[in-house]
Amino acid sequence: MSFLDGVLLVMRKDLAMELRAKEIFTTTAMFSLLVVVIFNFAFDMTGIDVKAVAAGVLWVAFIFSGAVAMNRGFMREQEEGCLSALLLAPIDRSAIYFGKMLSGLLVMLATMALVTPIFMVLYNVNVMEHYLWQTLTFFLGAVGFMAVGTLISAMSVNLRAREMMGPLLLLPVVAPVIIAAVKMSGGLVRGEDLASLMVWIKILASFDVIYLVVAWLVFEHIVEE
Repeated sequence: MSFLDGVLLVMRKDLAMELRAKEIFTTTAMFSLLVVVIFNFAFDMTGIDVKAVAAGVLWVAFIFSGAVAMNRGFMREQEEGCLSALLLAPIDRSAIYFGKMLSGLLVMLATMALVTPIFMVLYNVNVMEHYLWQTLTFFLGAVGFMAVGTLISAMSVNLRAREMMGPLLLLPVVAPVIIAAVKMSGGLVRGEDLASLMVWIKILASFDVIYLVVAWLVFEHIVEE
């Protein structure tokens, strides 16, 4: 079986399980919406510049929902006793990583697509005025987040406190991606000059490549431990 076939096989398996149970998407979507609604009631929006905080609030919702999604990546396999069988499958170990990363990425992007319009209605701010650049920012931010999240999920799956340790390990490592994504999204919302914002897109793309290459190199050694 080729590497690409292995990636697609793992991704289809995870997505089929998610479509049947709708466990991860429902949890992440509800969690994101709850964060957005709480922030909306916590702040007096008439007394602050909504455009100044919009990107931060939106990405907080994305981050917490992404942490929930990445935690379930390998945990479901472990709980159902399928992890050993998956590792024994005749596919490249790194194909398991990329398959799970892509399935998690699709769930996170679907959550973003659901939460963003609701956020715009609640906060009365158009975060998608620069649609193409904002979409690219969301995509690159989600890729970087899930690239690290999937790897850390594999590392922490056998830990006793894995639900807590996963996000604790994740956030410091993925901080450059989060900062760059918030800066880029915020600049687009505030209408800053695109030329001055391009540095953040470059940082996002660079860290995405670094995270994916490192994960590809170390994943096999991590799952063998």
